[in-house]
Amino acid sequence: MIITSQLPVNTWHEVIGEPTFADAILDRIVHNAYRLELDGESLRKTKATKQEKIS
Repeated sequence: MIITSQLPVNTWHEVIGEPTFADAILDRIVHNAYRLELDGESLRKTKATKQEKIS
């Protein structure tokens, strides 16, 4: 299963709102998971800029 989010994991408690639910959800999702945190420019932004230069 792959789960993606634009929100960092450390902000999920705030977004979910209820600390008990947030703990339960994160416990089940993050336990034994491989986490990949990407950093950098959006590929959509990069492709849009290239398209503008071509046009």
